[in-house]
Amino acid sequence: MWILLLPVLVAQVPVDRAVLEAEHARASGVPALVRAATGRDPRAQRLAARALGRLEDSSHRATLIPLLSARDAGVRRAAAGALAQLRAAHDYDAALRTERDPTVRAALYEALGRAKDGGAEAEATLVRGLREPAIAVRAGAARGMESLLRLGGESRKLQPATLAALEAAFIANTDGSIRQLVLLTLNRARHSTPALVAAATADRRPEVRRLVARQAAATLARDPSPMVRYEALRFAATCQDVTPFLADADEHVSLGAIEAIGRRPGCDATQLAPLVRGGRTWRMRALALVWANMDSSERRRVIRELATDSTWQVRVAVATAARLAKDSATVATLLRDPNPNVIIAAMTSPDDAIRNLRSEHAGLALASANLLANQKVDLKPQLQRVVSAYQRLAGDGSMTMRDPRVAILKLIGSVSDTGTNALLREALSDRDPAIAAEAARILSARTGATVAPVTTALPIPPIPPASYIRGLAGATARIRMKGLGTMTMTLLTDEAPVTVGVFAQLAESGQYDGLTFHRIVPNFVIQGGSPGADEYDGRTREFMRDELGFARNARGTIGISTRGRDTGDGQIYFNLVDNFRLDRDYTVLATMRTGLAIMDRIQEGAVIERIEIVRARAKR
Repeated sequence: MWILLLPVLVAQVPVDRAVLEAEHARASGVPALVRAATGRDPRAQRLAARALGRLEDSSHRATLIPLLSARDAGVRRAAAGALAQLRAAHDYDAALRTERDPTVRAALYEALGRAKDGGAEAEATLVRGLREPAIAVRAGAARGMESLLRLGGESRKLQPATLAALEAAFIANTDGSIRQLVLLTLNRARHSTPALVAAATADRRPEVRRLVARQAAATLARDPSPMVRYEALRFAATCQDVTPFLADADEHVSLGAIEAIGRRPGCDATQLAPLVRGGRTWRMRALALVWANMDSSERRRVIRELATDSTWQVRVAVATAARLAKDSATVATLLRDPNPNVIIAAMTSPDDAIRNLRSEHAGLALASANLLANQKVDLKPQLQRVVSAYQRLAGDGSMTMRDPRVAILKLIGSVSDTGTNALLREALSDRDPAIAAEAARILSARTGATVAPVTTALPIPPIPPASYIRGLAGATARIRMKGLGTMTMTLLTDEAPVTVGVFAQLAESGQYDGLTFHRIVPNFVIQGGSPGADEYDGRTREFMRDELGFARNARGTIGISTRGRDTGDGQIYFNLVDNFRLDRDYTVLATMRTGLAIMDRIQEGAVIERIEIVRARAKR
């Protein structure tokens, strides 16, 4: 047995690596991918088809279509998935008439729903799919229907018969994914009936119940699941309906109630005043300080007390409250805070922005540039300082400093001074195509003639060694959170080998140790792993490319945050719910094995103590 299998296994390794390297090379690797896709090795064909889809170039449709007739079902499924990624047009109805494999049929239905030209015929085909016997196929049709409406734009409407079929599918199906996808589609279509709402509120799964919170907020306000109560809070009809949520045991819900009362016109924000000193957590106290209606002298006393709090996130709230209270002395103190995020919250004047424009913290540099742009400051007297700030960031060489660099380049372009044209011409060849494109735009506007960027594609960073990626097969990641516990994740090496490799390298070199979660969006995602504790300071210096496909943004999965295609920065996010709309747009690198309850308790400032990569034991 071993003698027969060993040559096959050995032969697969170089084929896999060759396809992976061709995919990683983007456009220059296409010839190799086409050769693999049209060859005789089914595994190479599957990988090549997936890779061609990930390039999102519609010209590859011609290579993929013949693969829908391949003998190997895995090849056919990969081709259908790649066409879905391309949003390519095809006679999917004809393909479905001959296809028998349920996994391929599901992929074809998804591709049909994502196709850019989907019309009434697509609706009718997807409705038929909702009635198929296999659950996997019905789920593919439900996914296709949700994509059809969501990607079709505001003008896209579903036929009354389709809406009725969707409601019937909800009642007929017990599968949670199908029910969620159907409800998402019906919610977008603004379709609801008492029978549908009754069936959804009675579902045992909170992810289904939360999707009818708009229609049943009062009923679901007492739901046992925090994710459902949070949705009920979002759709609470009156200020009086919001108030009970202040005492909710779940911090996501109570924080949401504080902000809801503070933001809603007419709500009595005096009820937040006791929370400024008596809130259960520092997050509740800090947020209440921002939104509470309280005695001005008492507010000032609390602001002065908390301005030296050891938790910098508290000082961010204090800076915001101090600005609102016009406490200039405290604002001035916090403008000298050692944490850049506190300075961002305290910053109000152009002088502050000019001074902080050169910050090595991407978030602070960006906020400074945005303040100057929004206040329409005359930058001509400060132009040299703006140029100097741009040159300093450019000299850093980090691709993930893109956001402040683009913003500062726009400031330079807003000043009518041809003395910066040389800098702009040099920027046409910048490593980052976003910088080159902005420089070309400015020069075109200045000269009245079209100027083209020299750089039009992202640089390709090195791929982790083949042996390193192979060693991650079957590996897990243990993410130890300070004071909360450990989550265990299965790494998706087959689905996202390069992403998993880069993530594992960062983890094993301690790059995530001590970093925090800075972005908390209940019933959506939590995001962390930024050295600047913000959206703009990446963990990597080079951009990571996307590896999109069948891996889903399901509850408990980890993905990589991006600024658009192929711009991952090493920051990670956890899906708190099934985020279907993120599928095929964000790379998923791991799925949760243990620790969902820990994930649900993560709040702003939660610390990643360590991420340990545990490799599978070699079989003997």
